[in-house]
Amino acid sequence: MDRRSFLKKAALGGTTAAAASTLAAPLYAQGNRTLTLVTTWGRGLAGVHDAAQRCADVITAMTDGQLTVDLKAAGELVGAFEVFDAVTSGQADMYHGADYYFVGQHPAYAFFTSVPMGMTAQELSNWYYHGGGMEFHDELGQIFGLKSFLAGNTGAQAGGWFRKEIKGPEDFNGLKFRMPGLGGKALGKLGASVQNLPGGEVYQALASGAIDGTEWIGPWADEKAGFQEITKIYYTAGFHEPGAGLSLATNREVFESLTPAQQKIIEIAAGEANQWNLAQFLSNNSAALARLQAAGVKTMQFPDSVWDAFGKAAQEVHDENMGDEIYKKVYDSYIASMRSSSAWIKLSDGVYTAERDRVMGG
Repeated sequence: MDRRSFLKKAALGGTTAAAASTLAAPLYAQGNRTLTLVTTWGRGLAGVHDAAQRCADVITAMTDGQLTVDLKAAGELVGAFEVFDAVTSGQADMYHGADYYFVGQHPAYAFFTSVPMGMTAQELSNWYYHGGGMEFHDELGQIFGLKSFLAGNTGAQAGGWFRKEIKGPEDFNGLKFRMPGLGGKALGKLGASVQNLPGGEVYQALASGAIDGTEWIGPWADEKAGFQEITKIYYTAGFHEPGAGLSLATNREVFESLTPAQQKIIEIAAGEANQWNLAQFLSNNSAALARLQAAGVKTMQFPDSVWDAFGKAAQEVHDENMGDEIYKKVYDSYIASMRSSSAWIKLSDGVYTAERDRVMGG
C-alpha cells in the first residue's frame, strides 16, 4: 500500500468514526430558543414575582440569549393554579411557583414549599442541597415529566391578618381563612373554613368579607398587598410556613433537549434566585414592620394553647399521608434532617443572636 492510498483510507476511517460518534451523541435542539415561563404569581407581587423574573433574566443572560425566557404572570397565559398542568402537558415550557399548590398531584410536593411546624429557610437548604431533598424533588418530577429546582424562599411567614384576636384554638372554628398547602389542611382540623386563593385575589376577598382572615408572606409583601388597609390585627409568627421555598420546574422533555451547559445554567440560576430572594425578603421585612406599626397595626403572638393545637393538627395531617410510600420516605428524610440541623442551630445561632441583642441592643 502506497502512502497516498494509506492516508486516503485513514481519512475515510476517521470520517466514519466521527460520523458514528456524532450519531451516538445526544441530539440537542439547535439555534436560539424562547422558553415560556408561567407563574403562580400576579405580575408585580412583591418578592415572589421578583424571584420568577430573576430566574428568567439570569437564564437569558447566562446563555447569551441562546435561551430567552418569556415570563407570563398568572392569568396572562394560564391561571395561577393551572401552571403545573400547563408545563406537564407542554403548553408552557417552565413554571415558577409554590409547589404546595400542587399537593393534589402529590402530597409530597408540600415539602418543597413548606409543611406546618416544619423547616426554617436555612434548614430547608441544608436538607435540599446536602440531605437528599433535591433528589426527592427530582423523583417526583420524573413521575410528572418535570425537572425541578428550588428557586426562591420567603423566609419565615407571618401568622396572618385577622378581624378579631385569637385567644384560643376554638376561635378558629368557623373562621373563613386563606391558607394553602398542608398548613391549610391542619387549620381545617381546628374548624376553620379554609380557602386556597391565588395571591392576586386575596386582597379583594378580605376586603369584601369573603374571607375573615388571611396569611400571605410577611411585613414587606403584606404591606405591598395592602392588607393593613382592611384590618389592623397582625400575628407575626405562623406555624404553617417557617421557611417557604419556591420552585422553578421545566418540562422534562424540554430540559433534556437542552445542552448540558444550558441545563446547568437553569440549575445555577434557580440556586442563585433561591439565595437572592431570601435576602430580598429578609432585608425588607423589618422596615416594613416598623411602617405597619406606625400606621396602627397591632402586632401579636398566638398563645401557647394555639401553638399546641397547631402542632397536634400538623401531625394528624402528616399521619393521614403516611400510607403513600413516597410521602413517608420524604417525610422521614425531612424530619431527620430538620432535627439534625436544629440541634446545632439553636445552640449556636439561637444563643448568639439572643445574647448579642441583649448585650448590644437589638
